[in-house]
Amino acid sequence: MSLLAGGAAAALYAEPATVGFVGPRIKGIAFDALTVFDLRPVAALADRIFPGRGEELGTLWRTRQFEYTWLRTMGRQYVDFWKVTEEALVFSCRSLKLQLTKSDSDRLMQSYLELKAWPDALVALKGLKASGMRMAFLSNFTAAMLDQAVKNSGLEGIFEDHLSTDRVRVFKPDARAYEMAMSAFGLRKEEIAFAAFAGWDAVGAKWFGYPTFWVNRAQFAAEELGVVPDGAGKDLNDLATFVHPGHSVH
Repeated sequence: MSLLAGGAAAALYAEPATVGFVGPRIKGIAFDALTVFDLRPVAALADRIFPGRGEELGTLWRTRQFEYTWLRTMGRQYVDFWKVTEEALVFSCRSLKLQLTKSDSDRLMQSYLELKAWPDALVALKGLKASGMRMAFLSNFTAAMLDQAVKNSGLEGIFEDHLSTDRVRVFKPDARAYEMAMSAFGLRKEEIAFAAFAGWDAVGAKWFGYPTFWVNRAQFAAEELGVVPDGAGKDLNDLATFVHPGHSVH
């Protein structure tokens, strides 16, 4: 279901990374939340509530979510991502002439607090942690959303404090959002890998200057914005190969 889309790019496969990052040793990884947490149950719920219309709703909802984050950042009208998600849902249903009851709205929003990790995530993340890698989420999600997803997935103790955009009150790809990882880790840009889920987020992190790996789970085409990520692959095992050439966490 196209609720997974980080934008409107056509689905094209990106070959997994086969070599590691060539540069200073990576000491920390900043993760977008959706590289770790699986959004497909939200999409499935949308289709149960609106049979035959769930994919259409999901596509518009996800697109509007991020359009609203960009507009609010540019217009200096910040609200947190939970509120943005709710506003995007209401707009999308109204635009598609779908009757959104309070109960259905609550169910769809609650599904964001029920997210769990992708099947590959736990083993890969534990391997990275055991290697001494420092890790944190650098996400538009609120800290409460991240806390709940971590708890749902049994990932306690793996990540450092969440770097939610609420800290700086701007959304990615604003440089102030990406900069949080440097301050939190106390590392240079070159020592921090950014793991992106969406192609546009990979571009934003690359613009900022991070070694960037695109966890392209949805197999989308790369954005045409003048830069490409340093590596790409299908899951967190490929990310581990990127930051630790010659080691495997499978």
